Amino acid sequence: MNAPLFNDPIRSAMSSARDPERAARELATALDCPDLGFVLFFCSAEYDLQALSQSLTTAFPDVRLAGCTTAGELTPRGYDQGTVTAIGFDRNLFSIDVGLVEALDHFSLTEAQALVDTLVAGCREQRVAPIKGHTFALTLLDGLSSQEELVLLTLDSALGTIPHFGGSAGDDIHLTGTHVYYDGQFRTRAAVVIMVNTPLDFEVFTTHHMRSLEQKLIVTQADPTSRTVYELNAEPAAIEYARLLGLDPSQLDYRTFALNPLAVRIGQEYYVRSIQKVNPDMSLTFYCAVENGIVLTAMQPGAMLSNLAQRFETIEKTMGEPLITIGCDCFLRRLEAEYTERTTETSDFLVAHNVIGFNTYGEQYDGMHLNQTFTGVVIGRTAHEF
Repeated sequence: MNAPLFNDPIRSAMSSARDPERAARELATALDCPDLGFVLFFCSAEYDLQALSQSLTTAFPDVRLAGCTTAGELTPRGYDQGTVTAIGFDRNLFSIDVGLVEALDHFSLTEAQALVDTLVAGCREQRVAPIKGHTFALTLLDGLSSQEELVLLTLDSALGTIPHFGGSAGDDIHLTGTHVYYDGQFRTRAAVVIMVNTPLDFEVFTTHHMRSLEQKLIVTQADPTSRTVYELNAEPAAIEYARLLGLDPSQLDYRTFALNPLAVRIGQEYYVRSIQKVNPDMSLTFYCAVENGIVLTAMQPGAMLSNLAQRFETIEKTMGEPLITIGCDCFLRRLEAEYTERTTETSDFLVAHNVIGFNTYGEQYDGMHLNQTFTGVVIGRTAHEF
């Protein structure tokens, strides 16, 4: 039997206050309710993170929190920057447990299985819903760790049939330090795994709007550890990429990277490998894994907003009006919206569909590390009785 909900068990809030204490207090006021059981937040890296951590602990003394720094926030008013946004979950309909991965480069399947078993046991204690079919996982990783592929593949094996999505923490495109938040502390070179169990309908999804072109580039020299490509087609990487676009290497910037991505083909699907920066030696550093011998296909953006609207329409046709969508949106998509003068329209769409989340340095979906995609979970208003 399905029962509709008349009182929303999820609340969202945001604060643009630069003072951490005031920001935390505003979030606590907006999310305040007797049954608040968990708070997920996303904040600008411009905050004094130690002060923000202390303020959040004070503002939410009996509530568990998890979150990360961003390359932009998706708030109740749409695209934002320099803010903190949060989602509060009612403990009666959400059983949530959180775990930490610290040694990202040595994360074994045994450790992943132990972590998943602990999180499942923690969610099961509250008995809001059976685990199978009513549980998803959200991961937040240090976006400059270069360890996403290893961690996600290992974790996905341990999760089994539990769907999973997430995002890599950002730092407002400074590329100097990204942080995840666990147990009252912001941390680097770490990952937070959040398991959510609920009787409400939900759907984990991913989407992108890129179309493949004919041009190919072969990675002929690379360092997979640092995600640096030194040669494409046996030529200096930046020079060859610029040649493909008809540009001088000095013209390569975030606009170029956002509007002219490269992708690797796996099966029938293309997965974007976004460029992070051009190095002085004309090598290119990527946000995703790159290896010697892989073939990169030139891509061009399609209609980003139309693609997103179509994906939401398909989900909502089945689920009905959602309570909320937790979204992980690549920061290069946001830049593309700015460059194509679609920022306001895109931001309005996010508001209309109650999307709360952040702009990422990489997206995660069922064990894969992605770029220039939108991944997330849509949570519906229908609760199932057991």
